[in-house]
Amino acid sequence: MAYPKVFKQKALDALRNGHSRKDVNEMFGLANTTLRDWEILERETDSLEKRPLNRKQLKIDLDALQEYCDINPFATHLEAAAHFGCSEAGIRRAKKELPITRKKAVKGHLRHFAHSLL
Repeated sequence: MAYPKVFKQKALDALRNGHSRKDVNEMFGLANTTLRDWEILERETDSLEKRPLNRKQLKIDLDALQEYCDINPFATHLEAAAHFGCSEAGIRRAKKELPITRKKAVKGHLRHFAHSLL
């Protein structure tokens, strides 16, 4: 549950004014870990604003993926994921939406032969 910044500040002020953690938790209806997380957040950032989430992109541009696969036909899902900054599973799901088949492992001399065809 997201709490307003003012609410967080009031709870921390009550704690600083001498109320015990248990009292503050009961007064504001908070879990002990929530109060502790707010203290850590304020100590580390000097603010009670939410930290930005460090998530990978959620959508992969299918046109860009198609172009990448055309240019790099032997790239693995892991290599494509590193290129697009997403997960390997994300690449697999995106490729299912495109007419791209999963490349099987190419063995030794066949790999050299396959690259020479390009």
